[in-house]
Amino acid sequence: MTVTRFAPSPTGPLHLGHAYSALLAQDLAQTAGGRFLLRIEDIDRARARPHWEAQIYDDLQWLGLSWPEPVMRQSDRQAAYDAALHRLWEAGLLYPCRCARRDIAAAVSAPQEGAPPPHGPDGLVYPGTCRPATPPTGPMPQDVALRLDMARALALRGPPVFAEEGPDHAGQITPGTDHMATAIGDVVLARRDMGTSYHLSVVVDDAAQGVTLVTRGADLFEATAIHVLLQALLDLPRPRYHHHRLIRDAAGKRLAKRDDARAIALYREGGQSPADLRRMIGL
Repeated sequence: MTVTRFAPSPTGPLHLGHAYSALLAQDLAQTAGGRFLLRIEDIDRARARPHWEAQIYDDLQWLGLSWPEPVMRQSDRQAAYDAALHRLWEAGLLYPCRCARRDIAAAVSAPQEGAPPPHGPDGLVYPGTCRPATPPTGPMPQDVALRLDMARALALRGPPVFAEEGPDHAGQITPGTDHMATAIGDVVLARRDMGTSYHLSVVVDDAAQGVTLVTRGADLFEATAIHVLLQALLDLPRPRYHHHRLIRDAAGKRLAKRDDARAIALYREGGQSPADLRRMIGL
């Protein structure tokens, strides 16, 4: 059975781009006779707010969406993330990193024959400053960032393969080993202030919810190679993916939560109907 999900973060108001993603996920599930789920991705406790979470429920219900209760909330699932991290640590695939953002920026800004510093799904590609020559041993450290040793992970599982159904990359996608090493690098799987990361939590949670079709914006397409590799390393099911187009403003800029002028709540208050919003976003 097709199972889709919408997984917003309660760090600001939902806008038209969120409406498109949520409605598309529900439409794809309904067309296939499947299920649509909601998940609250609130691992960023410094920015998550209860009133934004409450408004997520209000906005989505106004749009006509429904979902099974109770809703999964990532703030309740640290034990599941810890278990995944310990498994990767015991396999020799993680190492602690104490580099600050400014340290990484300084390391990658050294002259590279005029080439700009490489950027990946997490920003600047990590230069490997803290990467050990051999895997760390002993208990997994706490209150420190943990990075995935990409080279060791790829040597263990090989390059990931996933099925993409979105409009821009439909087909079987196989990111190469060289691409993952140079364009993605050793991504953070546990942040010191969160205990996990988006990449780890989304993989663990999709498996826990039985998601079979991940629908999300095209801006996350490049991160999918990380997620599929983690699924292989953790022996988790591999869903299909549908990376949809992004909703943009008149200048062609992707909408963000700071674009309050396009918040769903403002359209509601202005007298627009859910059908009006569907037409506005091309559904």
